[in-house]
Amino acid sequence: MRIGKIGGIASLALMTLFWNAQAIAQQAAKRLEIVEARIADIQAAILAREITTSDVVKAYLARIKAYNGVCVNEPQGVLGPVTPLPGVKSINALMTLNLRPSARKQWGFDDRKARSMTDIVDNRPDMPDALEAAAELDRQFDATGKFTGPLHGVVMSIKDVLDTFDMRTTSGGDADYANDRPPADATLVKRLRAAGAIILAKANLGEYASGSRSSFGGTLCNPYDTMRDPGGSSGGSAASVSANLVTCAISEEGAPSIRMPSRLNNIIGLSGTQGLVSKDGLIGAGPLGDRNGPACRTVEDTAKIMDVIAGYDEADDLTVYSIGRVPKEGYAALATARDLKGVRIGVLREYMNRSLFTIADDESIAIVERAVEDMRKLGATIVDPGPEKDLMQACLVRYFPNNLNAAFIRQNADLFPAGVDQIDKLVDLYFDPSRVPNNFTMRDFGPAGDTVGESKYYFNRYLRKRGDANIKSLSELIAKSRFYQDEFSRNTRFRDTKSVLEDFNKATTLNIQTRNANRLAIQQSLMQCMQVAGIDAMVYPTGNIPPTLTKNLVEPDVNSRSHQAWTLLGQMGFPAITVPAGFTTKVYDRIRDPAAPGGTKLGEPTPARLPVGIDIVAMPFEEGMLFRIASAYEAATRHRSPPPNFGPLATK
Repeated sequence: MRIGKIGGIASLALMTLFWNAQAIAQQAAKRLEIVEARIADIQAAILAREITTSDVVKAYLARIKAYNGVCVNEPQGVLGPVTPLPGVKSINALMTLNLRPSARKQWGFDDRKARSMTDIVDNRPDMPDALEAAAELDRQFDATGKFTGPLHGVVMSIKDVLDTFDMRTTSGGDADYANDRPPADATLVKRLRAAGAIILAKANLGEYASGSRSSFGGTLCNPYDTMRDPGGSSGGSAASVSANLVTCAISEEGAPSIRMPSRLNNIIGLSGTQGLVSKDGLIGAGPLGDRNGPACRTVEDTAKIMDVIAGYDEADDLTVYSIGRVPKEGYAALATARDLKGVRIGVLREYMNRSLFTIADDESIAIVERAVEDMRKLGATIVDPGPEKDLMQACLVRYFPNNLNAAFIRQNADLFPAGVDQIDKLVDLYFDPSRVPNNFTMRDFGPAGDTVGESKYYFNRYLRKRGDANIKSLSELIAKSRFYQDEFSRNTRFRDTKSVLEDFNKATTLNIQTRNANRLAIQQSLMQCMQVAGIDAMVYPTGNIPPTLTKNLVEPDVNSRSHQAWTLLGQMGFPAITVPAGFTTKVYDRIRDPAAPGGTKLGEPTPARLPVGIDIVAMPFEEGMLFRIASAYEAATRHRSPPPNFGPLATK
């Protein structure tokens, strides 16, 4: 195609500007290799005046330009069917870039990456972009020689479920907001900016925090194998950190969506105690299901982010529980351990019983078993019931009938026939736990219980607070959105999000009391059992099943083991951190077979080097214990290894 003279000159000018920006970023990279750079590395280079915050932002932008492209074949566009592509050097992790139009064009990013689709001019002076914010930090540092705050120079992505006043916030939806920017930052975003962090991008996500595809941002890919899933709704946050497109990210989970993507992307992910980090500005957030947390490449950096975002926020009344529970010395001071002497760690064999699962689970379990031995060598006392045995069972049978009596009676109706005095029967079982039927384990608890109307209530509350002129309710959100059209199946990681939202919207009453009561009872029982066992923390695989091929069948649940990650303890409000524990050598993908039970079977093993994570869980508000164990284990093993196809950029 021939380019006209004026168009050719304009294209050449834009190309020249882009290559000039690339050259600046590469010069900065010579002074600091941004790949795997820690917060301490970045800040040391700034203090030594080897690099500026602007240089850091430009170095990450160069990597985003190189590695953040579309990673699937989508012949009908972002909303149509897609097919995965092998070996591509792009992951589509970041959806929106914090650049004004002129800067975005200079860097060669298309209009789809714009800060706003409703404010095309985007020239408000009170809304600086990432480059302008970095320049201001540089100006202040040049004038004072001091950092603005503890995260000065740290470049971050934010999962698009959290409000950013300068960038579109739609939870991955392609929705017709009158103003796609919310009126204010979420509380934790405000805290990050005040600490000197640069918010460079909104991370792509599973639409409305579900699955691994967005109607606006498209399909996400795993940097260790772009044919595979990056771990669900926070996949963009985790992949952007793993591929070194940002320093750290903020993720969010209702079940495993901080830790599952973190383990599949070989990084650290922390799901803090419910009530430790504010959920203000989170789209559709419920009171006890959702929580926000950091994802970084090192334990120490994760702790530094927590030092900024943790603590009481009047806008989220659940954070009142955090008062007096944030360590005065800070989390980062507790993330420097090199041994585990005096620490007692329980091995949660309930999640590691090979006899109950499949061969697809085996290698992850074996890797975590080696991690347990590494912790023993570091001086920890390991409380391990042994293979095919349970850590908590003997204790749970004592407290489950009492703390969850109604559920226990329903589950054991034969013990409580009509007319029997249930109270007398429960007292008898309390004094003789051996008579309690052994028909449940920790695997069987599952979520704390169903709720009625919760999602609709919190979507509508968020939308009314946002005050958009065009979308004021979940009904209007559904009606004024476009959703991707592809193969929908409960057996894949692609979800029919529209149908899910429509089901939410049918509710006309709100009832979360039963769920809240069950959650408290389960939490109390598990805390009591940890205390009886005398353990400070428990460990197990973050998830047993390696990442699934995109659009492929996921591994069916077996004995309450999900293909995603173990979710019970997190949903009960316990803090959990995932740390890289090693890599698989092979994987068993599920394939269709009409002759097999359920119409599917495990295929033959194929070579695959995919990340495995170990979960560490402690008592509520004992994040300091998590950071101690995680930092000592990380320092001794160094299992973090960047994805090989996303290395340093070639210099000119």
